Amino acid sequence: MNLREIAKQTVATLRAHKMRSFLTMFGIVWGIASVIILVGLGMGFSKDQKKRMETLGKDLVIIWGGRTSAQAGGLAAGRRITLTIEDARLIKSECYLVKTVSPELQRSVPEVSQYNSAARQISGVWPSFQDFRSLILSEGRLMTDDDERDSNRVVLLGWNAARQLYPGQAAVGATLIIARYPYTVVGVLAEKKQNSNYSGPDNDMLYVPYSAMARDFPPPPAKGEIITKGYISDLVMEVGDPNTHDEAVAQVRRVLGRLHHFEPDDKDALFIWDTMEFSKVLARIFSVITIFFGCVAITTLALGGIGVMNIMLVAVTERTREIGIMKAIGATKVDILNQFFAESIVITALSGFIGYCLGVGICVLMNAAPLPDIVPKPVISPVAIVGSLLTLSLITISAGMYPARRAAELEPIQCLHYE
Repeated sequence: MNLREIAKQTVATLRAHKMRSFLTMFGIVWGIASVIILVGLGMGFSKDQKKRMETLGKDLVIIWGGRTSAQAGGLAAGRRITLTIEDARLIKSECYLVKTVSPELQRSVPEVSQYNSAARQISGVWPSFQDFRSLILSEGRLMTDDDERDSNRVVLLGWNAARQLYPGQAAVGATLIIARYPYTVVGVLAEKKQNSNYSGPDNDMLYVPYSAMARDFPPPPAKGEIITKGYISDLVMEVGDPNTHDEAVAQVRRVLGRLHHFEPDDKDALFIWDTMEFSKVLARIFSVITIFFGCVAITTLALGGIGVMNIMLVAVTERTREIGIMKAIGATKVDILNQFFAESIVITALSGFIGYCLGVGICVLMNAAPLPDIVPKPVISPVAIVGSLLTLSLITISAGMYPARRAAELEPIQCLHYE
């Protein structure tokens, strides 16, 4: 029996049992599509979270003062470490692994425009802060080094802050009264979709030069304490090279430890939020989620393969007399084996092709359609496609070979007497 006859017989068999063939194929189609879609969604979640983390900043490290947990330099443990502007200047001059650094002095003070009022948080920062914190302009300009050097009273408004203080009005160039001091609005930030922050969403913030902030709104001393000269709320810095990230953080610990008299390995002396470490944790979480999705999809595909094997065994039973007749007129075991194996190959290959088209098509449509923020754009993964292709190949061999061999081993006499 040649290849043409096998193909012709296979098509005739599938046409004769349309509904059964469709239901059998549906399991494979859905399994292949599930692999592509679920793995794509898992990778989409990971990509989306990474993108949202980048809105917070690029390889960002935020440092707050803590309390020492060990004695150092003859000083008792439990001392409070208060960060100052001198810390930022020292890091800038000595820590060569740090690309840029900025102090941050935060206050909540009343703001009044000619249209509305608010009491939003204001951050006094260096101009470099705007770049590594990914502050993107919607209109106007960013703060400059001249603004910082001259302590200019200029302010940069977050998206929500601008909408509240200047509803439906032009904000750039307007005067904003911040705790009785007139500040000129020089820019409005673009709306930012942000799922992580350390002091509030950037959309709600106002930013001014650190020098102007320190002059106009020095922080009041805590109850029972004397305010430290040059006090800042935190330090924000960007590491120069991700490969030397840990070394850069250790370098900063050594420099600040020398200045504030604590050991560099005293983890409680400084509280550090390391966005790179946070990103690594998130990446591991979403990798596990993606692997879980992939396993679920592969299991679905394997169940579809069991369906193919089952239907082929039924076909062998139904066509026992046909097998006996074929053997009686000269068909060999190889001919019978090829016939049934070809049918399983056609079913799985056609189902696989339709499943690939369906899975890729749904991913393309989801990428093109406007989706809610909570739904990620699926990524078409070559790994998922190759993995499903290998799984489909194994299913084709296992689901087709056993029924085909069983048919080939039947004895002609027994087949012809089968009712």
